[in-house]
Amino acid sequence: MSLELSEQEQLRRASLAALRELGINPYPAERYEVTATAREIAENFSPEKGNYQNVSVAGRIMSRRIMGSASFFELQDSTGRIQIYIRRDDVCPEGDTTLYNTVFKKLLDIGDFVGVEGFAFLTNTGELSVHCRRFTVISKSVRPLPVVKQKDGQTFDALTDPEVRYRQRYVDLVVNPDVRETFVKRARIMQTMRDFFNERGYLEVETPILQPIPGGASARPFITHHNALDIDFYMRIATELYLKRLIVGGFDGVYEFGKNFRNEGMDRTHNPEFTCMEIYVAYKDYIWMQEFTEQMLERVATAVNGTTDIVIDGRTVSFKAPFRRVTMTDAIREKTGYDITGQSEEQLREACVRLNVEIDETMGKGKLIDAIFGQYCEADLIQPTFVTDYPIEMSPLCKRHRSNPDLTERFELFVNGKELCNAYSELNDPIDQLERFQEQMRLSEKGDDEAMLIDLDFVRALEYGMPSCSGMGIGIDRLTMFMTGATSIQDVLFFPTMRPEKKVVADPVEAYTAKGIAQEWVPVIQKMGYITVDSLSKLSAGKFFNDLCGFNKKNKLGLKAPSMEEVKHWCGAAE
Repeated sequence: MSLELSEQEQLRRASLAALRELGINPYPAERYEVTATAREIAENFSPEKGNYQNVSVAGRIMSRRIMGSASFFELQDSTGRIQIYIRRDDVCPEGDTTLYNTVFKKLLDIGDFVGVEGFAFLTNTGELSVHCRRFTVISKSVRPLPVVKQKDGQTFDALTDPEVRYRQRYVDLVVNPDVRETFVKRARIMQTMRDFFNERGYLEVETPILQPIPGGASARPFITHHNALDIDFYMRIATELYLKRLIVGGFDGVYEFGKNFRNEGMDRTHNPEFTCMEIYVAYKDYIWMQEFTEQMLERVATAVNGTTDIVIDGRTVSFKAPFRRVTMTDAIREKTGYDITGQSEEQLREACVRLNVEIDETMGKGKLIDAIFGQYCEADLIQPTFVTDYPIEMSPLCKRHRSNPDLTERFELFVNGKELCNAYSELNDPIDQLERFQEQMRLSEKGDDEAMLIDLDFVRALEYGMPSCSGMGIGIDRLTMFMTGATSIQDVLFFPTMRPEKKVVADPVEAYTAKGIAQEWVPVIQKMGYITVDSLSKLSAGKFFNDLCGFNKKNKLGLKAPSMEEVKHWCGAAE
């Protein structure tokens, strides 16, 4: 982050010093008593009732209209915005006008936090406002916010640059009000799920994030080192094995909203750190779990959006139960005409070649089948669909199918072409489990770095006996994407993983003059924050022209103003 201050930052620091000189603490420690929010006043104020006549609100200044001895400004709190009407004679009753003429008009800026005491009323134009009797400086902002305009519920000039929005989420939340609603819905999703589980008597638990053996999924883990024990630990890739240990211990139903970590790629649907909910219920099977899952998702959709019909990527998806069911074998046969039943690894490799499915030598039967399914079937599963009865090679922790030992009692729920849930009739045969772990080790020796390691303590737990059990895991981030219409996982994570921030190096003067920009204007343009020629190409020529002229006049630079045509050329010069 650059320590070089822009003109606005310098002016705000000067205002900060001026406030202190006036004896006003710009960062007071005292609490500020808030008695109402913007939303409460908007929803409940009635001129006939005469309510909210002694109210205290607090928030950021988001816009101002200075008009002599009376002014308006917009205050934004966590619930929305409300207009404030402020008069010099009301806030300066003793005759000393410093608080209004100097503090409010000159030393406060957009982005500052203030508290306002006053009464609610309707202006002559019918706009709800709070008439300010007294205001308090709560926090001075020394860095200007991006300018985003709102009128009649619509947002103009919104902050849209993903790099800025994801890296500086705190700014995104302030200036883009719809972003806040996404995370409110995320919290509602999780709370609805908790209520659904708790009503059925299941217990929310916490299990270790640092694990000696990464288990419960096929994924590449992050590795860290514990200095006191002088051993490596793995960041957990799944909560499964610890939750099933609790079923062994006697709990009938346990669940966890857990952070998982996988040292793999990043894209619009994957983040290396993500939230997954896993639940395990004793004496149940995967058939029961399908009904349980569709009931839960129907309730979540209704709680979050008021309907089971959700628009995802322009398509209406219905979360109304029951969902469609299809076996993996049938799904592949429908799309390719190829029957995977009883096929050897070599036969599957030959089929992948014929079907133009990309594979490599490290892939065993399970990954070969998964590759065929992923290429030919997933994208067409738009409406919620349970894909069931996976081949045993794909599911090392899952119980063999009750009527076909080559299959497992497993389902995945697909929505809009993406996996949302994964569930099993859980394997509780310790001998079978050990053999499955050993097969995973053989895959690891072939070069599969996502194969599971043998967890002998988990096998030991099973040897004490685990009742029949069904478990289900669901990605909270992806579910939130579906329920909010977000197209990128970064939009539903407060602070997604980002590459290190690049330090922008200012272009030399010659780079500007080579594009026809007068040399005397180069330091001015860079002072305004446009330190590279390329940054000019993103500007509106008209707005930039006005900003240049305004900067020139305000700072009494006396430079010859460029023509509009010249500025248009400057803004297009980097294209």
